[in-house]
Amino acid sequence: MQDMEYSSLQGKRIAFALTGSFCTLASAVQAMQALRAAGAELLPVLSFHVRDIDSRFGTAAFWRERIMEAAGHGRVIDTIEAAEPIGPQKMADLLVIAPLTGNSTAKLALGITDTPVLMAAKSHLRNQRPVVLAVSSNDGLSGSAKNIGLLLNTRNIYFVPFGQDDPQRKPNSLVADMSKLPETVAAALAGKQLQPLLL
Repeated sequence: MQDMEYSSLQGKRIAFALTGSFCTLASAVQAMQALRAAGAELLPVLSFHVRDIDSRFGTAAFWRERIMEAAGHGRVIDTIEAAEPIGPQKMADLLVIAPLTGNSTAKLALGITDTPVLMAAKSHLRNQRPVVLAVSSNDGLSGSAKNIGLLLNTRNIYFVPFGQDDPQRKPNSLVADMSKLPETVAAALAGKQLQPLLL
């Protein structure tokens, strides 16, 4: 990212929402750190799965601690009630959802708001402000493909460039390149989709 793009993130308020693609949480936290290093102010939003589930990639408490460290403070939104004011109170200039699972992709495409992350997206989009999505789904080129397609045609939605992460063993799997997330955010704040989209 060029210096001009980094400077565009200085002081920007970014709600950073995480859903339960546990194998991708480490790269999402690294992206949070990069945004903060570029001067953005972060407000973490956790899905119920990230908030509650212990997996082979780490306990819920472990990830909560890493996420708070990356944000630089201890405030975390992890209930639907706490996420609802994000829009009415204009708490963020931009919302990131990274990683975005196939399950949450489907719900977002259909307007379902049964988790803190999905409520945050609905609440934020009411202000016609940008939402950046970083997909991570084993069925991105099968069951989730139609939902990704719907969101690609939705106003104020932008995607972190993505591609197949393991075409031989998991030919339907898609994962966003988290290293491109800060650049995608800078482009989205300017109303542009970072290109190329497909890797």
